Amino acid sequence: MPELPEVEVTRQSFAAAIAGARISALRMGLPLRWPLGVDPAVLAGQTVLGVRRRGKYLLMDLSDGLLLWHLGMSGSLRFDAALPPPGKHDHADLLTNLGTLRLHDPRRFGAVVFAASEDDVVAVKLLGGLGVEPLGPGFAPVAFHAALKKRRAPIKQVLLAGDVVVGVGNIYASEALFAAGIRPTRRAHLLTRPQAARLHTAVREVLSRALALGGSTLKDFKNAHGESGYFQLDAMVYDRAGLPCRVCGTAIKALRQGQRSTFYCPHCQKA
Repeated sequence: MPELPEVEVTRQSFAAAIAGARISALRMGLPLRWPLGVDPAVLAGQTVLGVRRRGKYLLMDLSDGLLLWHLGMSGSLRFDAALPPPGKHDHADLLTNLGTLRLHDPRRFGAVVFAASEDDVVAVKLLGGLGVEPLGPGFAPVAFHAALKKRRAPIKQVLLAGDVVVGVGNIYASEALFAAGIRPTRRAHLLTRPQAARLHTAVREVLSRALALGGSTLKDFKNAHGESGYFQLDAMVYDRAGLPCRVCGTAIKALRQGQRSTFYCPHCQKA
């Protein structure tokens, strides 16, 4: 958390407003997960050409280089023409003539990293191992099933790994597996082609619904306008352990997989 929908909602909330902005300075606070990689003065005078997303990374194209933003576990971005002075958990301010983009990150697992281009070794190290985009044309059912056949780990953990399909985080993996009727502990290579096709459809539908609802706000996620998301109110299984399944009434169960909580319905998810 934040996951792909939250990162994309964040991008959509400020990308158009910051496009064309001229950078005057980048002010960094306490150290983040990875270093910036250059003297912040290098960014002064550059122009923001646009903001893209790759997985959970935001790629800010500059007139001479690239800034990669990652929100970590608790980060959020805020863009405004008049922000208050930085607080305790505000660790990066990108100052421009159109406003300030601020990274707020209480746990400091997020990052702002400079790369000369997307082919730079720095960018390749962060982006090179990412799987296909689940909402893009490259995410095809047949190729998805073929990739799963090579993986013997439980399907939930394969979804979270991000090298088969990128950005399907903990919340949405649980929800997609419920929608597909697949138990999260099932080994990925054992999924049949019809089951993989159902899961493929479920991943796209769950993520699309989350985008439409502004993502999920479980604790403190907000987009760049300070607005919360509402997908968590629509969740079928996530964070509902002990509550009745919205479909069959069976109590939702929780288990731990790879140090993450997984939620599922033992009746609806038998495959």
